Amino acid sequence: MKYCKYLSPSGIARYAFVKEQDGAFWAVGPMVAPEEDLAVRLAALEDRSTEAFVAAPLTSLSLLPPVTPSKILCVGRNYSEHAAELGNEVPKEPLLFLKPPSSLLASGHTIRMPALSKRVDYEGELAIVIGRRCRSLGPDEDVRQYIRGYTIVNDVTARDIQKSDGQWTRGKGWDTFCPSGPFVSDEIDPLNGTSVSVTTRLNGAVKQNGSTADLIFPIDFLLRYITAFTTLEPGDLIPTGTPSGVGPVQPGDTVEVEVTGLGVLRNTVAAD
Repeated sequence: MKYCKYLSPSGIARYAFVKEQDGAFWAVGPMVAPEEDLAVRLAALEDRSTEAFVAAPLTSLSLLPPVTPSKILCVGRNYSEHAAELGNEVPKEPLLFLKPPSSLLASGHTIRMPALSKRVDYEGELAIVIGRRCRSLGPDEDVRQYIRGYTIVNDVTARDIQKSDGQWTRGKGWDTFCPSGPFVSDEIDPLNGTSVSVTTRLNGAVKQNGSTADLIFPIDFLLRYITAFTTLEPGDLIPTGTPSGVGPVQPGDTVEVEVTGLGVLRNTVAAD
């Protein structure tokens, strides 16, 4: 199953199933909002619109972030070469940090560079979308039953602020600093040993080209580690780390993050 969230022509937030047709991803049928998106579910009860669903390519839609997380729990330095390129040691345990849900941005929308920052970087990542509440996952539990699917995230970072602050909340948490999408899919399975590629392009030039086979801490380990101290809720988003090749963006740039089976997350950049 694949699905997206979009704004209808009449301005109503809706969900749709997604299928690949003739090399492009299309919204092909209406879908009930996931349980955590109460705003859309409640609005649907009062919706008197007679607007009929019309299948359309995702590139023609006004997309919205396909997740409504209670938290965005990110994993830092989860690729050895990325840790090295920034002069950091490989962590002995997962390095976790939070981005606020207010930082979410849909594919096709604009990343805003804050005036306070002199360097803003892209970081393309595969992200886990949680499907069931989970806590204290055991070593023998199949973590797949708690995963709704996967999506793409660009963990945009004000690198200078991240370094000067000493902790990462402000450097990682600006509005528009968590582009996500274009859809969620359960049709890839990085847990079965399949390598999933993560590629980032800046103005068409490849800057990152990594694989989940190189994750220091794999997905099943991450979920057990995280749920040992906190409860994950449906819709929660877990970006799993970025490969090497991170770098700065400038106003007018276009950043594309492509992950195997998940399409392309595309955003432009502008000064705030």
